[in-house]
Amino acid sequence: MTKRTKRMLIMLGAVLLLLALLALGFFLHIRQLMASAPKPAPQTVSATIIRRAQWQPQLSSVGTMVAVRGVDVASEIAGLVRSVHFKSGQEVAAGQLLVQLNAEADIAQLRALQAAADLAASVLRRDQQQFAVQAISQAQIDSDEADLKSRQALAAQQAALVEKKTIRAPFAGKLGITTVNPGQYLNPGDKIVTLQTIDPIYVNFYIPQKQLSGLQVGQALKLSSDAYANTAFAGKVSAISSKVDPATRNVQVEATVANPKRQLLPGMFANVHVEAGDTRQYLTLPQTAITYNPYGSTVFVVQPARQARQTAKDATPPPKAGELGGQQGFVTTGETRGDQVAVLTGLAEGQQVVTSGQIKLKNGSPVVISNTVEPRNNPQPTPQEH
Repeated sequence: MTKRTKRMLIMLGAVLLLLALLALGFFLHIRQLMASAPKPAPQTVSATIIRRAQWQPQLSSVGTMVAVRGVDVASEIAGLVRSVHFKSGQEVAAGQLLVQLNAEADIAQLRALQAAADLAASVLRRDQQQFAVQAISQAQIDSDEADLKSRQALAAQQAALVEKKTIRAPFAGKLGITTVNPGQYLNPGDKIVTLQTIDPIYVNFYIPQKQLSGLQVGQALKLSSDAYANTAFAGKVSAISSKVDPATRNVQVEATVANPKRQLLPGMFANVHVEAGDTRQYLTLPQTAITYNPYGSTVFVVQPARQARQTAKDATPPPKAGELGGQQGFVTTGETRGDQVAVLTGLAEGQQVVTSGQIKLKNGSPVVISNTVEPRNNPQPTPQEH
């Protein structure tokens, strides 16, 4: 080996040694920067322990209250109102007099027709006596009988006309508000007052066809109305429609609800909850704990920070003992009730889950739990007034 070659090898070795020293120095410098880098500030969140809870499956819908029997009382014939025998909002019995129309001329005509019918009856009796002694023919008797029946029919027709001027309640119920006054002229079909039977009362609602198997006649339900926020009304399913609406694929259901205080009125809407099936046990969380995304539903589970960082493969400096971190995971959710949602997969009982503030987190983020303000977790919430 020549001297020149030796010198080149020595220079090459020196260059390689220099590069190795520079690389080592750069690596040590990076480690020092990472060690001295500030730790991410902990994020304040609220959290809860996931527990199993008894869960009564329910079918929920929005329904409309309908009277068991309801009608707008109207006049069948024209006439002048002579007297009004009810007050707006009054409870009335079946057959109770509501309005009397002026019928004096009709009554007079009825008396005349009744007198003619009585005369025809007398003529028939006399002719029957004469026919017994062969004084008149059978044809005269037949004519007298036909005349009597004709006059009796005219009298009955006039009596029916007089009766129509006495307007009565067709069934028992509660009256609405009327604007009819004595002296007012009514045309045929003019509305006098609405009459509704509202104890019990019906509620009509729709459910999707896929839930039809969980519904049957006699099934218990509860409904609520925003008019009575703290009152639950009990009822039972009384009828299920025999067909499904082809446009919406929903089926109509009718339920009967006791209404002794007349609180529920026809036309009101109500939130209906039907108990469907046996009671089950589910892991439950407040709905605010779930983050819904196109790729799936996620939650943040609170873990020791070191474990959360390792799971997330975070390169930041290791946390101190006792620090907490958030670990994101996918879950499968089921039914909801009130503020709660059932968790089917992805979590185990006893895990601590972030319920608010998760929008600030990423995998491994340090957290501080503060439950001074917790999200609602009520299975049967009611409207709150502020």
